Parts: sequence; structure tokens; C-alpha cells
Amino acid sequence: MAENIPNSGDQHQDQKVEQQKEAVKKDAKGLFQSISTFLKELLDFRHDTDREGTIELIKADIPFKGATAWILVCSIFIASIGLNANSIPVVIGAMLISPLMGPILGMGMSIAVNDIDTLRKSLINFAVMVVLSVLTAWLFFWLFPLKEESSELLARTKPDIRDVLIAFFGGLALIIARTKKGTIASVIFGVAIATALMPPLCTVGFGLAIGKYDYALGAMYLFTINTIFIGLATFLVLKLLRFPMIRYANSAKRKLTARIASILAIVVMVPAIYTFWITLNESQAEGDYESFIANEIEANENLYLRKPIYDYDNKTLKLFFDGEISDATASDLQNELLKYDNISDFKLTVRGNKARGIDQVSKAYDRSIEQINRLEKENEQLLDQIEDLKIQMAALELQLKEAQKVVPVEVLPYFDISKDAKIYFQDLKELGYAEVITSNFKKVDTLKTIFPEWKFAVSDSLNDIRNNDLRIWMTNTLKADTLYVK
Repeated sequence: MAENIPNSGDQHQDQKVEQQKEAVKKDAKGLFQSISTFLKELLDFRHDTDREGTIELIKADIPFKGATAWILVCSIFIASIGLNANSIPVVIGAMLISPLMGPILGMGMSIAVNDIDTLRKSLINFAVMVVLSVLTAWLFFWLFPLKEESSELLARTKPDIRDVLIAFFGGLALIIARTKKGTIASVIFGVAIATALMPPLCTVGFGLAIGKYDYALGAMYLFTINTIFIGLATFLVLKLLRFPMIRYANSAKRKLTARIASILAIVVMVPAIYTFWITLNESQAEGDYESFIANEIEANENLYLRKPIYDYDNKTLKLFFDGEISDATASDLQNELLKYDNISDFKLTVRGNKARGIDQVSKAYDRSIEQINRLEKENEQLLDQIEDLKIQMAALELQLKEAQKVVPVEVLPYFDISKDAKIYFQDLKELGYAEVITSNFKKVDTLKTIFPEWKFAVSDSLNDIRNNDLRIWMTNTLKADTLYVK
């Protein structure tokens, strides 16, 4: 029986396939390593870190004394004026000169490197900064006569999830720029504008000055969000860069300091996470509320929403409509609300207003009557214009007929009359006769008129006498009722 001997050609082909697979794996591994190296070189900023210089710069910006305090006061005044005037460029200018970032970075840095002394200084200067800023803003708005609630002021009373993200990523950009060798000044200025620490403090002063404490609380909440997340970003970046921890000679003190720093880090991070979660939920709920109003109410032409009341804290939504709202409509709105997950548990209250509906119908009726009266007046004016045009057309037709009229020879034997006139009035040189069409712009008349021309000129009185004699003779001859002389 013959044995199965492997073909040498098949073995060579299998080896070639294996070699190709190994080559592909090697190339893929090389490509992955190349991409990994590229991304590491692109995103890694640890090699460019100036640890000692960063700590010195942050510590130098912490104190609020002398010129720094006056700069803060002036910048607060400028920002308050800009917010009052609703001028964004003025507010931006105030944020650029404000020294508010120092103590916040100091708190984040001191917790990250276990520096309890710097943390104490940062907290004290932070409290001074907040009190001085709020007091300055309160003094301005209390003394300044114009206290309008501008949109720039109101925008700082209700923070949302976007403010959290701006504060966190702004803090990341700021501390990364601080740790780089050769600090990037433009980044620091940009973060000062983006995180907007100063306007909330100005709004706190405004709310206290006009007695609206909900404005003050909302603005302070926004300032707290910015502070916490800038400090959190500072803490995380310094930990990532492995800034050296401060070692204390006393082992017990070192352990106590490390424990306090850890507790403070947790205290900072827990409110930050809680704040982020709360503002995220509020933002999502408000987004669903706006979608509900737009899709289920404003898109319905049969519903006339007069006033909505949205209360996130009490989980209620009240809708007040013009006109009657049937039970079926209210039930339908309640069912539609369940489609929006973030407000599905809200208590919906729907109220119609029958009197209001009648009032709206009455107003619409009054508007229609006014429009009809206006159209009737316009119609009367048009009719008057038509009558005027008819009168003008009739006059023109009459003029046209008179112009085309031919007097028969038998009616006017003018040749014989002219010869007789020459006999009776020997001084008469020429005599004309015509029926002249005249108008006083109300009616049109045809007047029989003679046009005598005399051989010799005489005085006006004598000329009137001979014209009158000629008129009497022509009137009798023509048997006309009236005859004029020109």
C-alpha cells in the first residue's frame, strides 16, 4: 500500500503564507507603535514643565495687598459699569485686569503638593477677595441711580451645565499654561475671560443692592462652580505632572498634613461632582421643558399659551391658556409630557380662561369692524372719484358735440344780415358771429357772440354805445334770446 508523502511544493507554499502573515503582523505592530509615539509626542506636556517656576508664580499671585487690592477694586467698578450698561467689551476689559485667579490656583496647588501653609494663605486671601469684590459691587449699585436689570446681569443668576464645563476646561488650560516653561500669557488672558469670575461677584453685589437675594444666591452659586472646578482642574493637572509633595521633618505633622490635604481634596471634589450632576440634571430638564412647549403647544394652532410657570425645584409645570381648555386636551398634554424623560415626573397643571377667550374674540371682532369701516370709507372715496370722472366725461362729450355742430344756412342767413348791418352801421368794417362754448367748471354753456370791428377808433363810452346798438339790432334780427359782444 502506497504512503502519502507531502508534496515539497505545498510545504514551500505554506511557509511563504506564514512568512507573509508574520510580515503583516510586524508591519501592524510597527504602525501602532508609530501612532502611539506620535500621539505621545503630540499630547505629552510633562517634559516641558517648570515645576519650581510654576509654584513660585502661583504663590506670588496669592496675596491681595497694596496695588493688587486696588487693581481688584478698580476692575470690579469697571465690570459693574459694563454690566449695568450691558456692554460686553467693558466687562471683558475688566476681566483682563482682574487678579482673581491667584488664590484659586493657590488652593488647588497647595492641596496637590500637601502645602498646608500655602493653603491657609490661599483661603484667607480668597475670603478677602470675595468680600472686597462683593462690597465694591454693592457700593456701586447702591449709589448709582440707574439700576436696570440688564441681560448681562441676569445671565449670571442661573448657571447651567455649560458653566461647569467652561470652568473645568478653562482651569485645565490655565494650569497647563502656568506649568509650561515660558508661561503663555494669551492663554491666561483667554481663561480670565472665558471663566468669568468677576461678573458673578458683581451680580451678587447688584442683587444685594436692589434687595433681590435670589439674584445674589444664583450669582454666588455660579462663582462657586467656577472656583471649585478651576481648583479641581489645578489639582488634577499637578497630580498628573507629579509635582513633588512637601515633606515635613515631624512624622506626626507630616501624616496630619497629608490627611488634612486628602480630606480637603475630597471636600473639593465631592461638591464639584455633586454640582456637575445637579446642573446636568437641571440643564436636561430645562431642555425637555423647552422642547415640550415648542412641540406640543406652540406647534398646535388651537392652543394659545398665555403664561407658563416652570419650577424645577418643586417639579411642577403650570400652563395658563387663553380660551377654554377641555378635559381631553388637558389629558392629552399630560400624556405627551410622559414622552420627555427628564420632566415626566413633573406635576402638570393646565388652566384655561373662558373670559379671556371671549375677550380675545371681542377684540378680534372690534378689529374686524374697524377694518370694515376703513374699507367702507375708502370705497366711498372711490365712488366720489368715479362720479367726478363721469361728470368730466359728460362735459367733454358735450364739448365734442358742440365743436362738431354745423349751423345750417337756412337757420343763419348771415350773408344778408351782414349786408344789412353794413347799411345800418356805416362805420362797421367787419362783423363776425359764432356760438362760443364756455364753462365755469361746473357746467358748460354755448353763447351766441358777435365780433364787430370798426373803421375808426372812438372813446370807450362811444364805443360801448355803438356796440350796444349793434347788439340790439343783431338780437332782433337773429331773434336770439341773448347775444354777447366781444
